[in-house]
Amino acid sequence: MKILLFDWIKSYYLKGEENGMEALLANEAFQDDKYYWMLGLLGAMIVASILIWWLTRQVLVGIIHTFASRTKTKLDDVLVEKKFFNALAHVLPLLFMDYFFSIVFFAFPDAFDFTTRINDFLIIFAVLVSIRRFLNALKVILEEKPFFEGKPIGAYNQTLKLIVTLVFIIILLSVITDQSPTFFLTSLGAMTAVLLLVFKDTILGFVGSIQITANDMLRIGDWVTMEKYGADGDVIEINLTTVKVQNFDMTITTIPTYSFIADSFKNWRGMQDSDGRRIKRSLNVKIDSVKFAEKPLLDRLSKVKILSKFIVEQQKEIEKYNEENGLVDDEQIHARRQTNIGLFRRYIEYYLKNNPSINQNMTLMVRQLQPKDNGLPLEIYCFSATQVWAEYEIVIADIFDHLLSVIHSFDLDIHQSPTGSDFKQLAK
Repeated sequence: MKILLFDWIKSYYLKGEENGMEALLANEAFQDDKYYWMLGLLGAMIVASILIWWLTRQVLVGIIHTFASRTKTKLDDVLVEKKFFNALAHVLPLLFMDYFFSIVFFAFPDAFDFTTRINDFLIIFAVLVSIRRFLNALKVILEEKPFFEGKPIGAYNQTLKLIVTLVFIIILLSVITDQSPTFFLTSLGAMTAVLLLVFKDTILGFVGSIQITANDMLRIGDWVTMEKYGADGDVIEINLTTVKVQNFDMTITTIPTYSFIADSFKNWRGMQDSDGRRIKRSLNVKIDSVKFAEKPLLDRLSKVKILSKFIVEQQKEIEKYNEENGLVDDEQIHARRQTNIGLFRRYIEYYLKNNPSINQNMTLMVRQLQPKDNGLPLEIYCFSATQVWAEYEIVIADIFDHLLSVIHSFDLDIHQSPTGSDFKQLAK
């Protein structure tokens, strides 16, 4: 095509006598008309390029979109959604222009060099945009794969796009300045300290995301708590530099990725993956109400089904021990005797073992803690059979509703600080 156009232009001026380009450029008649030729060819090239761009966008891309909608492959649908083919459609008219610039500006070497650089710059930029959109589509596809579920695909995607962009920036600078890429790489080496400072968060985020993935510390969907940043909710996004946590009040907290390596946080995934969720809560018993269990109390509690067998067996064991050691009279205060708090502790244990909402295959115990100024803590340590937060809270509430209601049956009282009504009673 180029040769045909050149021959056509030369036929106007050289009449077949001399057919070299040097002769054409030396022709005075052509020199007078070269600006008109340049403008005419430039206009024709622009019109042809616009026509090619329109055909590519409307026809070729339209065909691709129609084909993608009819296939079962998900990748082509995502590429259409991310407008990958729209970005790629810009490359064809730019390549056409690059091919014909040598004809349009054959009489203007400087203009040819300048426009070629600009056009090459646009071609490379269009390719860069296309690659970035392809990577965005690939991210969507990988996030739907079971193997990559919960993995920080976004962080890796951003890292790869950053590397690709840096490489293309060097190529673009090389094209626009007509310098070798090695020149810019050498310059980057001299600017290492500045780059480390500018990209500090990016570098730390990249290192953090690698460590998070390698150690499986964090996944999308994990419930995490990080008091330093006020975060308490589910991880919804893991990027190169930030992790987004949607709190339970629906607010969103953004945390630097590297903070999950440098600072402490709580990941509740282990609880969610286990067979239960821990219950660890105490009842503060008023110490003054703790006493030995007298016969009326034992007789009353013996009628409680889950305690009756224990009280009978325990009483026989105690009486046998006291007889063998001569501790049968009331003056022997070191004799073994049942206590109301001991019976209440055993009652709680049996009550939990018969509660279907408690996981019986995990740790279950009721223990006394160090007495404090707010009473004697009686701690319940067990695991619920459900991990669902709302159901878990209901299980805890039901247990303590019951225990607070029956504790008086053991002649025990709950410790509580005096209130205004208490002081009013004392004043009467």
